[in-house]
Amino acid sequence: MGTIFTKIMAGEIPAKIVYQDDQSLAFRDIDPKAPTHILVIPRQEIPNLGAATAADETLLGHLLIVAHKVAEQEGIAAGGYRLVINNGANAGQAVPHIHIHVLGGRRLGWPPG
Repeated sequence: MGTIFTKIMAGEIPAKIVYQDDQSLAFRDIDPKAPTHILVIPRQEIPNLGAATAADETLLGHLLIVAHKVAEQEGIAAGGYRLVINNGANAGQAVPHIHIHVLGGRRLGWPPG
């Protein structure tokens, strides 16, 4: 069955893809919380951080490098940007597939709401 992200990777659901490689995919969030709001996902399905193993370390590091590449590509790296990983229902994780939110394009308050 898969998640909405699985369907995006398969081309079954359209997405505005901004970056992709053999390990990851980055696309615009359909409900942006900042002027720039990109999701970076691994092509490998990992439901959450608790399901990740030591074998996933390289992939998880790769996702952070991709998030920075996307921030540079989108023109928000120099001014600053936020990376968010929601892990579990209480944290607001809506899709059970690890993903990094790349947010920027305006001053972001702290703590978040």
